[in-house]
Amino acid sequence: MPVTIPEGSLAYCRAAGRRLHFEVIRAHRSGTPLVFLHEGLGSVELWRGFPHAVVTATGRPGLVYSRYGNGWSDPLTEARPARYMHDEALGALPEVLAATGVTRPPVLVGHSDGASIAAVYAGAGNPVAGLVLIAPHVFVEPETVAAIGAIRDGFARSDMAARMARYHVAPEATFYGWADVWLSDDFRSWNIEEYLPAIGCPILLVQGTEDEYGTGAQLDAIEGTVTGRVRRVMVDGAGHFPHLSDGDPVAAAVADFIGEMR
Repeated sequence: MPVTIPEGSLAYCRAAGRRLHFEVIRAHRSGTPLVFLHEGLGSVELWRGFPHAVVTATGRPGLVYSRYGNGWSDPLTEARPARYMHDEALGALPEVLAATGVTRPPVLVGHSDGASIAAVYAGAGNPVAGLVLIAPHVFVEPETVAAIGAIRDGFARSDMAARMARYHVAPEATFYGWADVWLSDDFRSWNIEEYLPAIGCPILLVQGTEDEYGTGAQLDAIEGTVTGRVRRVMVDGAGHFPHLSDGDPVAAAVADFIGEMR
């Protein structure tokens, strides 16, 4: 049964045995739902106003949720396995969609880890109307490892935990749960390219030209392997968060892409 949630209100669902925080964004008309999948240290609130801007521009309803270990969802209590994004895509995400009443194939709008999760979900044969992949990862690059290592080295001496506490119930667990798995030896061979050939839906790729966590090789691998139509948008001067630094043009590009889908 579809859930009935007032616009803008926050609620909780259960998926993969965890209590997860989500928000429904109502639209002025029905249509293909948009499901937003955040980055490794993200949450419902850390999308800022981007999901609302896309929903307003497209008229499509939206769903935003915080994964286990992030935001106000259940806090992480163990080390993440190297296949944690696979587990999210193949286990938790289908349960989230069912629990929140998403019955139509959605457009998945993923950023960073969330983009990787979206690609695995679609490539595993789950029905999707389209993918918006912002700064996606399909394999591990030295640039990513170096950037995460630098942040981890300075985390304890910085005020990052205090700043994260405004958005996460357990900021230290959230941070180390993300950083430690990316820096682990087991994760160096992480790769989701095997899922790409089965993706036949339309895809929008978005990346900043100054992304400190990945290069255009990630987009090249996707565009050269998937069978669906691909559009690429490079945001000049933007880093790893082009949807925040350049929110209006990125939201407009996403709205145009969704508007062309049939």
